[in-house]
Amino acid sequence: MWQAEHVREKLLALYPQSTVEILGMTTRGDQILDRTLSKVGGKGLFVKELELAIAEGRADLAVHSLKDVPMDLPEGFDLAAVLEREDARDAFVSNDYATLADLPDGAVVGTSSLRRQALIAARYPGLVIRPLRGNLDTRLGKLDRNEYAAIILAAAGLKRLGLPERIRALLDPEQSLPAPGQGAMAIEIASGRAELRELLAPLNHLPTARAVTAERTLSRTFGGSCQIPLAAYATITGDTLRMRAMVATPDGRRIAAADESGPADAPEALGRRIADALIARDAAAILAACA
Repeated sequence: MWQAEHVREKLLALYPQSTVEILGMTTRGDQILDRTLSKVGGKGLFVKELELAIAEGRADLAVHSLKDVPMDLPEGFDLAAVLEREDARDAFVSNDYATLADLPDGAVVGTSSLRRQALIAARYPGLVIRPLRGNLDTRLGKLDRNEYAAIILAAAGLKRLGLPERIRALLDPEQSLPAPGQGAMAIEIASGRAELRELLAPLNHLPTARAVTAERTLSRTFGGSCQIPLAAYATITGDTLRMRAMVATPDGRRIAAADESGPADAPEALGRRIADALIARDAAAILAACA
């Protein structure tokens, strides 16, 4: 809802004579909280109902966290704009410990992400990692009831909702490489709405769009979803796009990693090149072990 309101404010600033209404919806991804996403259908659970509203004419556009958007959209839908990225890093949240390194062996860490699970397990094999689902308040509530010693969340969500004080430490990409699209918001529309695409064009942040295009191109190569531990994070410096990526088994014991750079205006090519590099480092076998 915060994201929808944020886009609404930006549209009203661009087009003050317009009316922008929010159609609040609850998705299946919001409703199923007792199982991990990898076991109940993946990221598409967060977008299907919104796409149905667009198809039925009840909504003109949908605002998503880009990391929750499947790599291949259904026929008839397009991403019209990608907004400037917020902090893409993971955040360590705990009431009793300052960092992951401070946690004693046997401490319980909560995360909904196989990617985070793999990266934590690789560095701290003595920790116990348990699933954590629900909205931000639900997750923080479980931490505050001492069900977990610490939880790992997206820093962007905590910052956007005015809760940066809950962050005990930000995990650098070298320690916890973000998910493809993490920290970015995207606007989805029906494919035939050229006039709407034009209206949304000023909201598209080109550097972010290029970075996440590289990330999603890589993820698409491996059938990227929440069902595989895959990370990809691209940044732009001048005219150069750099991307780091990895795939791993959920226990973190087998990891393939790559770090490549290329022209900022050719993000798809960089995504494909990193995919090839990961394949050369046995990524296919690692992902097969996740099945």
